[in-house]
Amino acid sequence: MAVTPTASIAPMPSPQIAVLASGTGTLVHAILGEGLPVALVVADRPCQALERAAEAGVATELLERTEWGPSFDRAAYGEQLVKVLQAHGVDVVVMAGFGTIVPDLPAAYPGRVLNTHPALLPAFKGWHAVREALAAGVKVTGCTVHIATADVDAGPILAQEAVPVLPGDTEETLHERIKQVEWRLYPATIRRFLEENQ
Repeated sequence: MAVTPTASIAPMPSPQIAVLASGTGTLVHAILGEGLPVALVVADRPCQALERAAEAGVATELLERTEWGPSFDRAAYGEQLVKVLQAHGVDVVVMAGFGTIVPDLPAAYPGRVLNTHPALLPAFKGWHAVREALAAGVKVTGCTVHIATADVDAGPILAQEAVPVLPGDTEETLHERIKQVEWRLYPATIRRFLEENQ
């Protein structure tokens, strides 16, 4: 009796990540160092993050934001960003200190935009989380990785790790210790997210 060979099922291709960054690129470096499938790094201004990506052989796009006042067309910028991401076949978007809030991005990639925040959400949302934690006199703060939604720092939490506030801490010293955690926690959480959603 002849046995009909079963058709082999090709595994799903690895999701392609875009990292959005604006600064020195230390977080981009940490993500690239973990061998995650980064297809693209996008920045909203010339910055070291683009240089780090280029050195690693990763495609880069500078979608420069030239207006920082009230006349900034956030919707138009968001449309441009989504077009760039789609042109590169991006499946998952990873925010890594991107300085422009794009409320429409989570709608284009629902449940697939990740963000990291230097506090234990839901405490201390927004741009000045470390400063506000110090001002509040808390003994512990930390790092949160979450799904980004249209509301800032409000999406489902994927991972958190506490960082103690030490006597004599300044905004800079405390933020630096949070970053040390972030460089480890964020790439590990991205990897787990990819594995669970592939």
